[in-house]
Amino acid sequence: MEQLSGLDAAFINFETRTAPTHISGLNIYDQSTAPGGLVTFKGILGNIKSRLHLARCFRQKIVRVPFGLDHPYWIEDPDFELEFHVRHIALPKPGDWRQLCIQTARLHARPLDLGKPLWEMYVIEGLDEVEGLPAGCFAVLTKIHHAAIDGVSGVEMTAATHDLEVDGKPAPPAESWVPESEPSVLELAIRSTVNNVQQPFRFARILSEAAPPAIQAYLKNSFNKDDDDDAPAEVPRTRFNGTVSPHRVFEATSFPLADIKQIRKRVEGCTVNDVILAIVGGSMRRYLEHHRELPFETLSAFAPISTRTPDQVGTAGNQVSGMFVALHSDEADPVTRLERVYRTTQSSKELTRAVGARSMTDVTQTMPGAMAGLAGRLVARTGLMSRLTPVAHTVVTNIPGPQVPLYFTGAKMVATFAMGLPMGGIGLFHAVLSYNGNITVSITGCREQMPDPSFYADCIEASFRELREAAVS
Repeated sequence: MEQLSGLDAAFINFETRTAPTHISGLNIYDQSTAPGGLVTFKGILGNIKSRLHLARCFRQKIVRVPFGLDHPYWIEDPDFELEFHVRHIALPKPGDWRQLCIQTARLHARPLDLGKPLWEMYVIEGLDEVEGLPAGCFAVLTKIHHAAIDGVSGVEMTAATHDLEVDGKPAPPAESWVPESEPSVLELAIRSTVNNVQQPFRFARILSEAAPPAIQAYLKNSFNKDDDDDAPAEVPRTRFNGTVSPHRVFEATSFPLADIKQIRKRVEGCTVNDVILAIVGGSMRRYLEHHRELPFETLSAFAPISTRTPDQVGTAGNQVSGMFVALHSDEADPVTRLERVYRTTQSSKELTRAVGARSMTDVTQTMPGAMAGLAGRLVARTGLMSRLTPVAHTVVTNIPGPQVPLYFTGAKMVATFAMGLPMGGIGLFHAVLSYNGNITVSITGCREQMPDPSFYADCIEASFRELREAAVS
């Protein structure tokens, strides 16, 4: 039995019916590479069953502490059933990209069962008319609660279910799996009492370590700020800062990774992530301008930062902090926008390094569990975040992936996408994945806030082309 961290528990506490806090991955496979050119559902079940020991979240479920007096605990589910989690569906004819996006959005919108291990997998057939795919392709949508994994550990879970070769086999488990019985109310009460007494002392220690460098970095940035650094003092409100409905939309587009790397050379020191942020700034500018809603001030994004250390590789849960970044959507020139995004991210990274991303993450562990749970549930159920002054307009998370082909039950992965968690106050989520020479920008949004996701995908592509033409010349 292992307790959820404060950050992991927050994803449980913040979940509501209209804003579930799981993430999803959509992978598309070419089954012609599999032995016999065919992958069966029975074969997929057998493959997953042989790999359950490679990722902890497969068979772990949460046990809540009575009355929410402390963070929940993970236990090995004694009632685990693989067939409950892996399901098989098909698109109706003709089976095109739009149908796949709609079905994916519907499946992603449904909350997970918090009484079971926090994942589901849908094998989707019938992709006959999805442009650019080989004949006979199928998709796999995997939903996983954010309390169980972050982006980096999600990549590790992908590694657990995939091979580098067509006929790859998983290593056998080092020891047999042992389910756990649920702890008694008395045991949980004793644990919660001890934890709630200890946490304030830990908070004082972390604050004493993080505060001095944070103050120094803030003062340095304040005195050295460029005159043309026009990040707004207050984030303007847009359609993406309201209450989210329970309905989701999904869309995606992809580009050659080599093109992104070529663009970044235009600005010395620029990273792939800076280029993506500049593209997102341009796409959101186009979208809101089309709807005559573009504010004069720049839009902003929250960009997660992994704090996972080498000794935490292979562990579940969240090891993540983040920074707020101006997207400079008020800048029409794409290269100037990229230069300004680069300066902004450098400033944000300097503050993060000074404080220590690890310390920023540790702060979430220090609030007593009862207080943290009550605060999280209160904020979520009252919709407070959608009524406060906005902190950002979107989340942009960039997850580097393998640059070699992966295989699932012998089928070659030909495309990969991701879906995030739109929430009250920030209803648009950009997930960026790189795989085998391509980089994919996927968006998840509230259908009420973005009823035209395919148009927004066009805006992303137009923003990319505009930046490429201006930067690579």
